Amino acid sequence: MLTVAALYHFTRFPDPAALKPGLLHLCQAQGVKGSLLLAPEGINGTIAGSRAGIDTALAAIRALPGCDGLEWKESPAETMPFGRMKVKLKREIVTMGQPDVDPLARVGNYVAPSEWNDLILDPDTVVIDTRNDYEVAIGTFQGAVDPGTKAFGAFPDWWQANRDRFAGKRIAMFCTGGIRCEKSTNYLLGQGVNQVFHLKGGILKYLEEVPEQQSLWQGQCFVFDDRVSVGHGLVPGGLQVCGACRRPVTETDQTDPSYEEGVCCPACAEEYSAKDRTRFRERHRQMLLAAQRGTQHLGFAPE
Repeated sequence: MLTVAALYHFTRFPDPAALKPGLLHLCQAQGVKGSLLLAPEGINGTIAGSRAGIDTALAAIRALPGCDGLEWKESPAETMPFGRMKVKLKREIVTMGQPDVDPLARVGNYVAPSEWNDLILDPDTVVIDTRNDYEVAIGTFQGAVDPGTKAFGAFPDWWQANRDRFAGKRIAMFCTGGIRCEKSTNYLLGQGVNQVFHLKGGILKYLEEVPEQQSLWQGQCFVFDDRVSVGHGLVPGGLQVCGACRRPVTETDQTDPSYEEGVCCPACAEEYSAKDRTRFRERHRQMLLAAQRGTQHLGFAPE
């Protein structure tokens, strides 16, 4: 059994590029795979490997400047959900595009998973899902508002267009692991919203700690690796992922006339050119051949 660790930490990295080679080499030496993002504001990513490999990688990350307080979420995986190890340099570890947003300055009030139900059932609370529309489509909390955004960077514009709907209410927000809410709660506080809350540890921590019989979560939670989604107890949900757009694909999607395995799904049927689709078909063919050989085709490694 492998261990999957989802992590993020906001801190100041004066020179993120200087940290990249050491992290990459250490993870590769430990057989750890996945993706880590480095930016001047901190680190974000998901990695998978043996228990010993993950422990070594996490120890190295905690040793980075300002990362001694790193927290992470773990879940099991029977097979390796990543094809390779990547360490990337970014402007932001989660892209919101708001230069004045600074989670290190202040964030909303953290709410433990055990206390989340009481908060979101309160009629004076507005619950907002800060994730992308395709993530919300396969699962969300009972009564949550779906902004319908295709990317996190669209959240500020959505808020400005809808803020009057929520006047006088307390705002409770959630996301997969908590990182988007670090920025969205800081943004709302900067917009003059006084009562702002967010789910500590995100959906993943809630699904891990709250018994299914008591849960207000409906559906599955999208994750950015080959497991595609997880449910209560962080058990893989059994969904597939589109080979082109990386969105989750349900059984209903697979019966749609526009669906072609490894090439397109109903959500991206109009998004790619004929040249793109030819490339996707060849990649899918190579993946099938690699599977027959018992090897992994790295061209489909998750971002």
